[in-house]
Amino acid sequence: MSSLPTQPSEAGRPARQVLDALWLFAPNRDTQGGSAWWLEGPGPGGAGGCLIDCPAYTEANLELLRRRGEGCILLTSREGHGRVRRFQEALGWPVLVQEQEAYLLPGVQGLQPFGDTLALAPGLRILWTPGPTPGASVLLAEGGALGEAAVLFCGRLLSPVAEGQAAPLRHRRSFHWGRWLRSLERLRGWLPPQRPLWLASGAGLGALRGEALIPHGWDLLQRLDLEALSLQEPR
Repeated sequence: MSSLPTQPSEAGRPARQVLDALWLFAPNRDTQGGSAWWLEGPGPGGAGGCLIDCPAYTEANLELLRRRGEGCILLTSREGHGRVRRFQEALGWPVLVQEQEAYLLPGVQGLQPFGDTLALAPGLRILWTPGPTPGASVLLAEGGALGEAAVLFCGRLLSPVAEGQAAPLRHRRSFHWGRWLRSLERLRGWLPPQRPLWLASGAGLGALRGEALIPHGWDLLQRLDLEALSLQEPR
């Protein structure tokens, strides 16, 4: 039996609806100001939706998720774990994590490690993209409740750097810069070519000046100069 409290200690700010099927949670201090998302629509087995990384454990966030009934939690890297154990115990949802980082969550029930790729449901695909951390991954969502839109939940693989712009940002805590750049190169070939694509970053979004999503994601990825980026020094 867990000794963790089942109810949050603070009310918190409500999530912001960005698209018909997409919500953005307020920045979470438990993940260094990172961003978490709720994607409405079919999850594993055709039910519920997907919580991408963990928001703050507050009454507002827990209430929104409980109203959804069923879902899953996807962790795009160790930097998005937050209080995942509390959310899992409160909701009873499975937790999807890349197998390289499953060992970091020994007390979490319902853990479902995955390897290189994983198809969650029609229109929902995960790709392992090591570099920011050993188990970093991205989620591509197409169709379904999103309609004609496609959204790439890119975790910390790409961070906002200006309005409408994102780039890989090397930090001293980054796992492996060379693998990071190779993951970006692989991602280019994995994505549907020339498809309109929004980027939903798991990093802080302050550089977007109030916007939540980054447009023209496919073009942005193609324009990245990986050779020049290889010379980037850690921040």
